[in-house]
Parts: sequence; C-alpha cells; structure tokens
Amino acid sequence: MSQLIYFSSQSGNTHRFIEKLNLPATRLPIKEEGPIPHVKQKFVLISPTYADGYGRGAVPKSVIHLLNHQDNRSCLQGVIATGNRNFGQLFANAGDVIAKKCQVPVLYRFELAGTNIDVLRVREGLKQFWLSL
Repeated sequence: MSQLIYFSSQSGNTHRFIEKLNLPATRLPIKEEGPIPHVKQKFVLISPTYADGYGRGAVPKSVIHLLNHQDNRSCLQGVIATGNRNFGQLFANAGDVIAKKCQVPVLYRFELAGTNIDVLRVREGLKQFWLSL
C-alpha cells in the first residue's frame, strides 16, 4: 500500500478518522508556514472542506501548498474528502476541487470524523485501489 497524506485542523475530526483507520499517514501542518513534505511515492490525500456559503476557500491552505509543488502533485492518485452535511451541495467540496484541478478521482466522502462503516469502507477501498494501480 502506498501512503496517505491528510490535513486536520485543530478540531481534530480528520485526525480522529485517521487514528481509527489505523494505517500509516502523514499529517500536513495546521499552520501554513509549517514544513510541507516532499512526496516521493504515490499517495492518496484526505482533506476536509472549509468554505464559505459559496464554496470559496474549500481547500485548506496546507493542502494547497502541498499540491503547488509539481513533484507532489504528480504523485497524487486520488482524494478522500470530508466535511459537514449541513453545507448541502458543498458537502466535502474540497474533494471535487482537488480532483478537478489534479485530474484524480474522488475515492470517498465522509462526514466529520466518520463512522465505523466509513472506516471499513475506506480501508477496503484503499486496499482495492492500490491493487488496481
């Protein structure tokens, strides 16, 4: 299996999901000034959505900084998006933005810290996804 890279704000929802997933993962810095990893292998990105009511600002700044580097972007294989269903059509919108810009698939969407079913689906889905590459 290749690697997971994720962003989680101080609320920790995405981090809690990663802990339940129990797979190796690299966390992006909360503050955009933090060190951004230089990725050398294929990875799946897990990103929450932060947007205003119009979808602006959906992708966290640390994710933008990661993907602004061509080498990192070329290793991205897919994105898993998270968000809050209260935002209706903008639920997990960061995944759609990233997928479109980087031409990769949205592999899954889950709400907040995810459910046990989400954890099982993502774990199995990643296993199948990595085998298909």
